[in-house]
Amino acid sequence: MTERSHAATALKIPERLRILLVEDDEGDAFLVRELLAEAGASFDLQVATSLREARPMMQGVQCVLLDLGLPDAEGIDGLRKLLAVAGSAAVCVLTGRSDEHLGVAAVAEGAQDYLVKGQVDGVLLVRALRYAVERKRSDENTQRLREVELRQAESARLERGLLPQPLMQTTEVAVHTFYRSGRAMGLLGGDFFDVVQVGPDRLHVIVGDVCGHSVDEAALGVELRVAWRALVLGGVAEDKILGALEQVLMSERRAREVFATVASVVIDLTNNRATVRLAGHPPPVLLSGDRAEPVAARTGIVLGVKPTPTPATDVEFPGDDWSLLMYTDGLIEGRTGVGNERLDVDGLCGVLGEPAAKEVPLPALPAWLVGRAEQGNGGPLADDVAMLLISRGGGR
Repeated sequence: MTERSHAATALKIPERLRILLVEDDEGDAFLVRELLAEAGASFDLQVATSLREARPMMQGVQCVLLDLGLPDAEGIDGLRKLLAVAGSAAVCVLTGRSDEHLGVAAVAEGAQDYLVKGQVDGVLLVRALRYAVERKRSDENTQRLREVELRQAESARLERGLLPQPLMQTTEVAVHTFYRSGRAMGLLGGDFFDVVQVGPDRLHVIVGDVCGHSVDEAALGVELRVAWRALVLGGVAEDKILGALEQVLMSERRAREVFATVASVVIDLTNNRATVRLAGHPPPVLLSGDRAEPVAARTGIVLGVKPTPTPATDVEFPGDDWSLLMYTDGLIEGRTGVGNERLDVDGLCGVLGEPAAKEVPLPALPAWLVGRAEQGNGGPLADDVAMLLISRGGGR
């Protein structure tokens, strides 16, 4: 016999059923055993005479055959008590001829099927039990699929919170964004960004990174971004915003060791200048002409460790043709392919200075940078990556 024939034969062998019969009538229990044997079914049958006796026997059982007339559990109430402890086992109920309506009610309560005593033979009994087991598995798979869909919907809501549309009206600058989670099978991490215009010529921009990669950090990132937007729109003084954001972080974090790094920039479009505040975050990179250089800004400590005012640095933009790249450290923590050397900020500026980088359209530049960083890293980047590219003049 060929290997394929062996496989086909194996597929036809019915699964051995582990059945628990809960029945207090010895005659009915004997009849069930005889019907199963008559049909040539492959089964292991245990018998309990009460619900109390059945409870400790549930381990490993695939199907429970339940009489609805037990001494300690009568009718639908007994079924409900059994379903509460049945776990993944399918449940079929046994009814008398005069109580067939109870079988219909039992299926409505969660049983997989019902059988009327005296009206089934061995083949029908085995078929009903196997059908019940498969239906239970199908129901559980449907439930798991539903749970996955709900998680995906929750992730989508989180994603909308983490990845907002820039709130701006000006056409003086263009904003290009990028986000990717470093969490395996995850859509989101703890990185966040936002852009809000205040007045005709003032643009507030933030990129932040909550330490960690779980859904908890993603949710905290959403809270911080929403809080930051509310503070900006509420007219809070620029030098007070990060302090207020730190209060939110310390109030909402799940553990005291959770912290966040932030790069905040306020762009004055009329005077072509910006104020940069860094709380433990890598500096933005300024692209102008053929040059890519990190902004020489003072760096304060991370948010959530020791509340301290974040220093501000004023930056003059060179002319009306520039781009400002803001990013989280996931972009620069990968290796360069030379020993254990990290890409870091200087390496990022070097990549941006490559001839190939200058050929990439601005909207595609963030994604290109990630691909280039992964090339040097020899594989996917381990951390979340968020980027904002703000451009004036349409070129580099």
